[in-house]
Amino acid sequence: MILLYEYLPYPGLQRYAQDMFQSHGFSPQNSAVIADVLLCADLFGIESHGVQRLIRYHKSLKNREVDPDTRPEVVWDTPVSAVIDARRAMGQIAGVQAMRLAIEKARVTGIGMVAVRNSTHYGIAGYYPLLALEEDMLGICLTNSESIAVPTFGAQPMLGTNPIAFAMPADPVPFWYDAATTVVPLGKMEVYQKQNHPLPREWAVGADGAETRDAAAVISNIRAGRPGGLLPLGGLGEEHGGHKGYGLGIIVDICTGILSGGCTSPHLKQADGEHTSHFFAAVDYGIFGDKATQRAHASQLLDELRHSAKAPGQPRIYTHGEKAWASRQEKLRDGIPVQQRTAAELRLIAGELRLDFDAYFQ
Repeated sequence: MILLYEYLPYPGLQRYAQDMFQSHGFSPQNSAVIADVLLCADLFGIESHGVQRLIRYHKSLKNREVDPDTRPEVVWDTPVSAVIDARRAMGQIAGVQAMRLAIEKARVTGIGMVAVRNSTHYGIAGYYPLLALEEDMLGICLTNSESIAVPTFGAQPMLGTNPIAFAMPADPVPFWYDAATTVVPLGKMEVYQKQNHPLPREWAVGADGAETRDAAAVISNIRAGRPGGLLPLGGLGEEHGGHKGYGLGIIVDICTGILSGGCTSPHLKQADGEHTSHFFAAVDYGIFGDKATQRAHASQLLDELRHSAKAPGQPRIYTHGEKAWASRQEKLRDGIPVQQRTAAELRLIAGELRLDFDAYFQ
């Protein structure tokens, strides 16, 4: 059973997160950006990348592993592309800057692509294509991360969770895809560890390369740089397609670490993902034809999928993004569920930064 602290109202939780980052030296504007990315994850039901990550950020900032004063810099620029050196900025700040630059280029040329190097963890990959959706554009975002995933038939972590995010405007709900190229992200493992639950089958392997269901042991091995880690999408071996997830993870590293001239997953710092690389693209899909026709065509495809024949006992078929949008509406109305352990971490942070935690929710 998942233990919940309570349903914390979104506005209070957002103000708390903003004040936390301001207390660490970020400007009000940048604090709002970081908080918006984190709370977007919670609103969309992606608990692993929401406020439960604040304790990780708090520790990194205390240890000066992230510099709140640094400013990402464009170091390569063409009409359709750019490379940004984040200079160890918070990933959310570098990510929003990069996606907005891609959108600006797409307004002029129809497509904009920006690679980022020397960044840090930037929250959910799916946040950034939303910025393109707001401009009636197609959005793409990829990121590598520290090595926590083993290659097919391997035992040593060599790739990150390396997620892929993609969004396309459609009605009544846009198509919005955000998924790791591993079976699950590390944050999901952390949630299982907090709940003291055994991992499902084929999520991870131990130091010996054999399957394990011990979340604490897997996380300990990853943090210590020992063998063992997450499995690629598809699980063990090739029988269920594990090699496909492995290949997708490599593609992400090529688009991020290679194109940016930055670090690939095997060379990222294990503990905090310093020197992470990202990739962003915005496409004004009107370069392929009339935008209204294109959007209507996409909407028709999604509607046909939702109304196609259903498996026995299944009441409906979803397209990617529907559950996220429904979750957002529900949580804006009812509040965001926070586990007891995460709530305790938020109180601990508030105490160290001299913030009145309860005052945010009165």
